[in-house]
Parts: sequence; C-alpha cells; structure tokens
Amino acid sequence: MTIHQVLEQLISGIKQTGFLEFVGVFAGIGSVWFSRKENILVYPVGLINTIIYIYISIKGHLLGEASVNLYYTVMSIYGWILWSKKDKVKHELLLRVTNSNFKEWMIQLFFFAAFYFAIYFSLTWAKQAFAPEAIPWADAFASATAYTGMWLMARKKVESWIWWIATNMASIPLYFIKGYVFTSVQFVVLLILAVAGLISWQKKVVKV
Repeated sequence: MTIHQVLEQLISGIKQTGFLEFVGVFAGIGSVWFSRKENILVYPVGLINTIIYIYISIKGHLLGEASVNLYYTVMSIYGWILWSKKDKVKHELLLRVTNSNFKEWMIQLFFFAAFYFAIYFSLTWAKQAFAPEAIPWADAFASATAYTGMWLMARKKVESWIWWIATNMASIPLYFIKGYVFTSVQFVVLLILAVAGLISWQKKVVKV
C-alpha cells in the first residue's frame, strides 16, 4: 500500500467515523492526558472511553480488545479508589509514583505472558468457530500489554508507560486494518502521550 492509498483510506475512514467513535477517541486522549498529569480525572474520563470501546470492539470482532476494555472499566474503578486514598493525619495522597524493582518486573512479565497465551488461544478458537476476521497474535499482544499497563497504572508504576507504548504501537495497524481509521489515529496520539508520560513520571520519581 502506497502513502497515497494510506492517506485516501485515512480520509475516507474519518468521514465514515460514527459519533460514538469520535466521543470514545477524545475521551481516550483526555484520559491519557490526565494520567500523564497524575490527575484523578483520568478515571471518570477513561470510563467513558472504555464503555464505548467495549461496544466498538465487539462490533469489529476485536474480541481481545473488547475484553481489555471491560478490564479497563473494572481497573478504572479500582485505580480511582487507590488514587483517592489519603493519609488520615496529614490528608496527603498515599499512592506515589515509583519504579518497579526486579521482583516486580518479573511479576509483570509473567502477568503479560499469562494473559497473552490465554487470549491468543481463545481467539484462535474463536477465529475458527465464529469470528474469522479475528487476528489472534496481534490482538492478543495489544490486549496483554494493555492489561499489564492498566494494572501498573492503578499502582502508579512508571513502567506502566512502557507497556502503554507497546499497546499503542500494536493497536495503530490493528484498528486501521479493521477499518476504524480515526481510532487508529487516536493511538498515534496516545503513543506520543505515552512517551511524554514516561518522561514525566520518571521525573516525579526523582523528586520524591
């Protein structure tokens, strides 16, 4: 596919983008912007995005991504609670931005691998049974990295941004191929914000 063809498909795709997808995209970008700022609004805004994308993902046969957004919804509530907790005496937020140690890194990798293989084999079965448009390996990778990133985000781990970067890089072509062009553009923006978030949170660790 040439650059000209890509641009034509991009313009055509944006023209065909529905209202819900527009809302979901802007909510997703807003959510990541707030998370980079370590602002609690990341969660209520993010819930708008995740609920919309549960519907969009199921409609597009992106079953792994649908499961991710359901997981996002649950983890958003969990993260909202954790980020809101304050010290009863000083009334300061208890959760701070920190780096993962070696043991935590090993847990993250195991967490990712477990979800990747579970989603991959599930989607391989689904592809043969009722969802021929599914792309098991790509969908599983995008989903498993997102599962890991969301879990770490709730715990304010710097490494969450590394997993988000991987998720965004995988999701850009995945949604483009499926015809959700505007969503694909969203992931380009999210990729840039994820890199900025990684840099921003790393500086916050130094300050603590």
